[in-house]
Amino acid sequence: MREDYEAEKSTVYHWATITAGRYGRSCGWFAGWWNCLAWLLGAASTTQIVAAQTVSMYAVIHEEFVTKQWHVFVTYILITWITCLIVLYMNRALPSIEMIGGFFVIAGVFISIVVCAVMPYVNHKAYANNPSVWKNWQNQTGYTSSGFAFVLGMLNGAYAIGTPDLVSHLAEEVPHPSSNIPKAILAQFVFGFLSGLFYLIAILYGISDFSAVLDSSYLFPLAEIYRQAAGSNAGSVGLLFLAFMPTFLSCIGCNVTASRIFWTLARDNATPFSHFFANVNGRTHNPFRAIVLSAVFCTVLGCIYVGSTTAFAAFVGSYVVLSTLSYLAAILPHLVSGRKNVTPGWFWMRGMTGFIINGVSCAYIIVFIVIFCFPFALPVNAKTMNYTSLITGGLSLFVLAFWFIRQSTYVGPREVVLDAHVLAKDAF
Repeated sequence: MREDYEAEKSTVYHWATITAGRYGRSCGWFAGWWNCLAWLLGAASTTQIVAAQTVSMYAVIHEEFVTKQWHVFVTYILITWITCLIVLYMNRALPSIEMIGGFFVIAGVFISIVVCAVMPYVNHKAYANNPSVWKNWQNQTGYTSSGFAFVLGMLNGAYAIGTPDLVSHLAEEVPHPSSNIPKAILAQFVFGFLSGLFYLIAILYGISDFSAVLDSSYLFPLAEIYRQAAGSNAGSVGLLFLAFMPTFLSCIGCNVTASRIFWTLARDNATPFSHFFANVNGRTHNPFRAIVLSAVFCTVLGCIYVGSTTAFAAFVGSYVVLSTLSYLAAILPHLVSGRKNVTPGWFWMRGMTGFIINGVSCAYIIVFIVIFCFPFALPVNAKTMNYTSLITGGLSLFVLAFWFIRQSTYVGPREVVLDAHVLAKDAF
C-alpha cells in the first residue's frame, strides 16, 4: 500500500484511515498511536544496544573491568542526546550521514565475513563442525516443544520490521515516494537477507567454544564471538566497531522516525499539546519540539533501566507487538473491505494474489503477537516474566481513553501545510 499514496499518505497511520472506510478515523487513530509508541520504544531499545556495544568494547580491552548497570546508563544518556543534537542541528547533513551508515553496513558485513572465515585458519584454530552450524539444536528455554522455542526466538529477527517501516515515515522528504519507497524496501529485503545469511554462516563457523559465548560476562554476545573468531581482543574490538558505527547511526534514524510520527499526529490534533508539538522550526527546518520530546522519552526509559532492567525490557520489548499491531490496523480493514478503498499504485497486486498475501499477513501478525507475549523461558518468576502483554494493553488503554477525549476535535490525516514543505526542501 505504500506506493498507493503520495507523500503525506505514506505511513501506516494514513493507510489505516483509508482502508477502514467509514471507520477510518478510529482505525487511523490506533494505528498512528501504536506506531508512534512503537518507534519511541524502538529508539530506546536501539540506544540501549549501542550503549551495551560501547561498554562491551571497553570491557574487551580492559579484562579487569566489571560492568555495572550505571555504566550502560551513562553511555545510554550520552548517545541519546548526541543523536538528538545531530537530528536537531544537522538536518542538511542527515542524507550524507545515512550514506556513511550504509557504507559501514556493507563494508562491515564484508570485512566481518572475511575475518570470521579466514582468521581461525590463520591462527590454526578449529572451525565449528558442520552439524553444529546446520543441524544441532539446543533448547534451553524450558519449553518441551523445540518448534515453539524456535518461533519464540524469532522475536529477535522480528525487530527487522523497523527496516521497511522506517523508510516509509520519510516519504514526505524523498522525491517520487509512490515508486521510490517500495523500491527502497525491496532493496532492503534483498540485501538484508543475503548479507544476513552469509554473515550468520561465517560467525557460526567461527565459534570454537559455544559454552563460553553463553557464559560470557560481556553485555553484547558478539564480543565473545568475535574474540574467538579473530583470535585476539584487538580483533574483537575492531569488528565490534564495524557493528557499532551503523548501529549508532541507526539511532539517528530511529530518532528521526519517532519524532516525525509524533509530529504527524500532533499536526492532526491527535496528541496532547498538539499545537505546540506540530510546530516546524523555521531556523532548523524540522519538528524541533517533537525531536526533543523523543529524546526526553528515551531518557526517562533510561532511568527505568537503572532501577530495573526487567521493567526496561518490558517496555522496549513491546516495540515489535505495537508495531505489528499498527500494521494489522491497516491491513485487516483493507482485506475485510475487499481491497476497494485503495487506489491501485505502481506495484498493485491484482486478483487473488493480493487477497492471499493480505490474509497470510494478518494471520501471521495475529499468531505472532500471541507468541511474543509468552515468557521467554520456563519456569517463570517476577523477574523473568514477559510483560509485553501488560505494557501493550496498558498503552492501548491510554490510547483508547485519549480517543474519547479528542475524538470530537481530531481531524485525521490531512495534507502537509505549506510552511512544512521546508522539510522536503531541506532534505536534499
